[in-house]
Amino acid sequence: MNLKDCVELMLKNLFNFQFDNYWRNIDKNIFFGFVLLFFLGLFFSFSSTSSLAGERLNKTYYFFFSKHLIFTVASLVIMFVISAIETSLLKRLVTPLFIIFFLLLLLVPIIGVEVKGAQRWLNLYLFRIQPIELLKPFFILATVQILTLEKFKDTQIKYLLSFFLLFSVIILLIDQPDLGQTILLIGTWIATVFISGVSLILILSFFLIFAIILGALLFFMPEKFGYIINRLITFANPSKGDNFQSTKALDAIKQGGLKGQGMGEGILKESVPEAHTDYIIAVIAEEFGSIASILIITIFLYISFRIIKICVLKNDEFLKVSLCGLTSLLIFQTFIHIGVNTSLLPTTGMTLPFLSYGGSSLIGSAILAGVILNYTKIKFDIYE
Repeated sequence: MNLKDCVELMLKNLFNFQFDNYWRNIDKNIFFGFVLLFFLGLFFSFSSTSSLAGERLNKTYYFFFSKHLIFTVASLVIMFVISAIETSLLKRLVTPLFIIFFLLLLLVPIIGVEVKGAQRWLNLYLFRIQPIELLKPFFILATVQILTLEKFKDTQIKYLLSFFLLFSVIILLIDQPDLGQTILLIGTWIATVFISGVSLILILSFFLIFAIILGALLFFMPEKFGYIINRLITFANPSKGDNFQSTKALDAIKQGGLKGQGMGEGILKESVPEAHTDYIIAVIAEEFGSIASILIITIFLYISFRIIKICVLKNDEFLKVSLCGLTSLLIFQTFIHIGVNTSLLPTTGMTLPFLSYGGSSLIGSAILAGVILNYTKIKFDIYE
């Protein structure tokens, strides 16, 4: 056997050994749950965007589906890579990755692209990214790092620092404006710090401070932030505002019934702009019925149940609080999306993780899934 053959054999054995170690440690129920959601998103993307591309935008019927397929493959690769690296290395990468994505968010008001009155995207020539989608998982992890630092163990300053971290991100989101992501991050931050052991009085104090600041912004800059009041008024009294999208989404869910109208037979995607992103669960309910929607919700709840079940067994406080925070992020975003689609919440423009069309949303979901898979390993990698 020559040297080349020896090297190839060694690399093959090393790959097999690493993969066997990875597959043995990974939680397969959570893994297949995430993969199933990605493939369901691919299937529903084909159903919800084909007529949109072909009839309204004069593009090939597979235009959006092809882009969604590319981003799905890239997302699966990202999820696998993040879940496969050493847990100790991933923990060290949290701070630098948070800083990188936070800097991208800082660039949005400077060089960001405005679409339909909202400046949320950066144009990278080949594609656009929405930095907040990539930042969200690392915001939770950075928050947990502050909350679990040993030098802040017996002090309350860690909660103040985590609040300043939240506030710095929220101010940038309100400026875009992005009400949905703002509500999502506030809710997830509250859940995360509560799990870490903070008192309810302290949470209420921080919430009161934020409410005062938000009220001041609405009072002194109504031309920029008045849309928040308008959405709340429309939600409370639909006759006083434009609730066309919410009404159409709710009607679509009713029309779908239990079994749905059939694949491609729904009309919501043709009457409501961005239905394949912000109203995807209503599109699914209309074409495939409430049974399909309930199945999707069940998958999200089962994944969350598995994560919490493993979380209880973890001894590492950072991993435990991180998993709880990431699960809160996943569930809150899912139910905010569903709440908007069923007129239980004001319109926010929130995507459904893994299923809504959009590259940034898919990659953000992949990062979230990869970190969860990494932190829910049965045991640490052999190198730790």
